[in-house]
Amino acid sequence: MHRIEWGHIIRAAACYFALIFGVGFLLGIVRVLWLLPRLGERWAELLEMPFMALAIYFAASYVVRKFSLPARAAVRWWVGALALLFMLTAELLLAVIMQEQSLADYAASRDPVSGSVYIAMLLLFAAAPRLLVLLPSHAASP
Repeated sequence: MHRIEWGHIIRAAACYFALIFGVGFLLGIVRVLWLLPRLGERWAELLEMPFMALAIYFAASYVVRKFSLPARAAVRWWVGALALLFMLTAELLLAVIMQEQSLADYAASRDPVSGSVYIAMLLLFAAAPRLLVLLPSHAASP
């Protein structure tokens, strides 16, 4: 059985987080500057979600290949869970520090529809490294 070290898992999770955080930051600029004034918050956020889903797929695929993550559930779940922890920490820190919002204000400010889809996207983000084993091209990872 191939044993993988925690340092390897943490590096993979950090890379995965950084890729998605970067894409989200860039898409957020487009959303805030161009889409939000034209479509409103809900539709601007919803329009961003398919692009984030594609980014999640490609980033998860890249991380699985780059870090040679085995198909074992535990390893890939840990990568996704730690990346999610990094993402939530960054998001909450940005809300509290940059936007000067309390956590309660931040949660209350979310649109109920696009906010719900955002939560689903976070769950997809966490699960994607593991879900890739369901695809024939990713099932053969060591």
